Amino acid sequence: MISILDYGAGNLRSVENTLGAIGCPYEIARTEAQIEAAGKIILPGVGHYGQIMRSLVSSGLREPLIARIRQGIPFLGICIGMQSLFTRSEEDEAVEGFHLFPGIVKRFSRDLRVPHMGWNEIVPTKDCLLLRGVAPRPYVYFAHSYYAPIIGATGARCEYGVPYTALLEESNVYGVQFHPEKSGPIGMQVVKNFVEFA
Repeated sequence: MISILDYGAGNLRSVENTLGAIGCPYEIARTEAQIEAAGKIILPGVGHYGQIMRSLVSSGLREPLIARIRQGIPFLGICIGMQSLFTRSEEDEAVEGFHLFPGIVKRFSRDLRVPHMGWNEIVPTKDCLLLRGVAPRPYVYFAHSYYAPIIGATGARCEYGVPYTALLEESNVYGVQFHPEKSGPIGMQVVKNFVEFA
């Protein structure tokens, strides 16, 4: 069973709609027990990095979630859900990320129009499970002001002033900076690949 993590600060509906469209049963997880029982977990991230991190702490879900990821549960982080996997973010340096990948999530240059919103091309850097059945250099939808560095787990990069991680995969951990739920058939295929193959 796919569990969408509800920490009280994210937009769950769009992810629910995507799973519903591909015929995937799911549940909303709000407790440690539900995290423990989950078969796969999706962490959507909409809003402010600090708010999301603090909500996970105050709800008692942060440490159980990290523990399940380390145990090998398939995990998909979307937007700030992916950024949470890193050490921390310049959006709120007082709170820490999950420390599953090294690096600081940084703000785009003030010389650029921020947030970066709209369709942009992503360039795969290795074979990716999430990109099975997807065009070689697809366009997907972004809405973000902060970006994750390119690391060994980067599976596809994008460029907006600087190159950054658009998609990452390593072992059981998957992340996308773009919004698959707003990226049409390509985004739906990305989520379907996670559901079927992760």
